[in-house]
Amino acid sequence: MRAGVLSEDKIIEFLNDNFINTWVPNSELGRIQSLREPIAKRREREAKNFDTKHPLAQAIIKGWKTGPKKGSPVDCLVISSAFELMGRQLVNELSDDSEKKELSISEYYLTFLKEALAGKQPGLGNLVFTPEHPSQAVLDTFQTPIGGRHDYTIVIIDVSAFEKGGTLTVDIEVGRGDGDGTFHLVNGDTEFPTTAGIPQKDLLAWAWSGSGETGQITHRFDRAQFFKLGAIGYSNEAETSVNAFKAKISVEPAD
Repeated sequence: MRAGVLSEDKIIEFLNDNFINTWVPNSELGRIQSLREPIAKRREREAKNFDTKHPLAQAIIKGWKTGPKKGSPVDCLVISSAFELMGRQLVNELSDDSEKKELSISEYYLTFLKEALAGKQPGLGNLVFTPEHPSQAVLDTFQTPIGGRHDYTIVIIDVSAFEKGGTLTVDIEVGRGDGDGTFHLVNGDTEFPTTAGIPQKDLLAWAWSGSGETGQITHRFDRAQFFKLGAIGYSNEAETSVNAFKAKISVEPAD
């Protein structure tokens, strides 16, 4: 990154004018499993604590797990002053993502930063629907709660091009791995709880799909907006279970 987009003067100037720039190693927040025990022992030896429950740490952890692409040596995260995740760009995907938009890498990265500040949530799993492209599919995984913590896989659905509303349909296929899946549709500004179920007042629609089975969610909306689709697993097994799912999402515009 430092030898690439972060060496560009216009990007450095934009970052300095609009952001507080910092970094944290993935290992310090427990992302690298093989290093968790050595780091815990080092902190104990040095009598130093690292608060992973801090809102900033939680926003970073959320950034790792949000969006259909997962896994990169460096995640570029945009986080608001209220510790809300606003954008995510994987360094491994910079070249491919810039080519898709027919931009140079530096122009693409600057666009990413500007879109994040504008509230467009780039890189957070957004599926953008338009009347010309009303259907898309996403392939991802979900897992059962770990230690009582609900860790949702989240897909952000952008139907802001449908100003008069329409009908949103999600056709779900769950893989044959361990664990059934529960899929919840909520408004775009709703946060998924980490220690309890979703309050009924926040649920727009939901579906349960067993291993190897299918399900469907249908929801009518009357204005341009964002939605979130959250997937989480359930299993009778004591150990954590992971399973795959495919969601074909389509929008039928209102008459």
